[in-house]
Amino acid sequence: MASFKIEGGHLLSGTITPQGAKNEALQVICATLLTHEPVTIHNIPDIRDVNNLIQLLKDIGVKVSQQGKSSIFQADELNLKYLESDEFVQKCAQLRGSVMMIGPLLARMGKAVIAKPGGDKIGRRRLDTHFLGFQKLGAKFHQVPERSVYEIAAPRQGKLIGAYMLLDEASVTGTANIIMASVFAKGVTTIYNAACEPYIQQLCQMLNRMGAKISGIGSNLLTIEGVKELHGTEHKLLPDMIEVGSFIGMAAMVGDGIRIKDVSLKDLGIIPDAFRRLGVKVEVDGDDLYIPRQKHYVVDSFIDGTIMTLADAPWPGLTPDLLSVLIVVATQARGSVLFHQKMFESRLFFVDRLIDMGAQIILCDPHRAVVVGHDRKLILRASRMSSPDIRAGIALLIAALSANGTSLISNIEQIDRGYENIEARLNALGAKIERID
Repeated sequence: MASFKIEGGHLLSGTITPQGAKNEALQVICATLLTHEPVTIHNIPDIRDVNNLIQLLKDIGVKVSQQGKSSIFQADELNLKYLESDEFVQKCAQLRGSVMMIGPLLARMGKAVIAKPGGDKIGRRRLDTHFLGFQKLGAKFHQVPERSVYEIAAPRQGKLIGAYMLLDEASVTGTANIIMASVFAKGVTTIYNAACEPYIQQLCQMLNRMGAKISGIGSNLLTIEGVKELHGTEHKLLPDMIEVGSFIGMAAMVGDGIRIKDVSLKDLGIIPDAFRRLGVKVEVDGDDLYIPRQKHYVVDSFIDGTIMTLADAPWPGLTPDLLSVLIVVATQARGSVLFHQKMFESRLFFVDRLIDMGAQIILCDPHRAVVVGHDRKLILRASRMSSPDIRAGIALLIAALSANGTSLISNIEQIDRGYENIEARLNALGAKIERID
């Protein structure tokens, strides 16, 4: 198990460019299963979760040729026997992104066998929305407890049937999976309460270039008219909005003037404003963001003078993936903030590590925490800790960069799942991070 050794207290400066979007990559790579023609995807991040998914596609027979940050996928000779093997099931169980294969396989092959996917241990992450959507399209499924798998099949004629559905929650992966399952369904599928974040929009636009007929893109009401086949295309991933937010937080804590290049500002939603509510200056320069050095940043209050509250919400609300970073930033602000994490009941437990470092945080319950900022009068102290998930991992890394002394973060494989070559990129800005294997 690898670790990061971080020497805190160094100011960072310079320019950094965000990687391609991890969550978009997992969706559109799985979408290549919907055609036998080549699909080229550009700006693919070199991270553990994406690389594991690409390897999984290779295992089932997808031809993949890599050219720098671009890869060409061709799913013209899938190994159906391997798709039903225990080895495939075991690999799926280690990768959360594997759940995105169900929709394409069900649409194209009429059946899928998939394990309960792995990933972050941040509380219950149910798959009901996915399966309820597939059921609306006529699919039948049952759980096989002895193999810990779900077997899903289209109706006997092998074709899903278009239907109207109102999703029980605006699940991003659920919406993406149902969209991909619907592209070949007979008739028209209507998805209401669909997730509408930029990565879903990107998926829909890519599928339309492949020959799908999807309307309502960018709204929570999608209409998909079934087609008989899809063809190849080219697609470029957006910059990763979570990495952009992580760099804003890092710049606020330990920055001496940092420019974040090519962020696709129109696709960031309220992320910059969330940091501005903590008093962080976020300047816009074309499609770049510049975060100047601030000796102090002061938390806003609401118009009536009440304590600032930041809560996650479905897009275009604040993504839950950035609450961990925002909490770390708040520890050195002037003022207090209530954070309300609504979606995952275990995601705030990482604040115990910050409390050990000297942060003033009250964990009210699994979903709410109050941070009382130090206003840089009390610097966090170095610590030994373990990364519980991707987003808490990067938040702890930012905390360690700001701390007095040398910190050690273990289980950094979690960070590697979402951040490409992060220590080298931050060291280029002036950080002192050493990877210890």
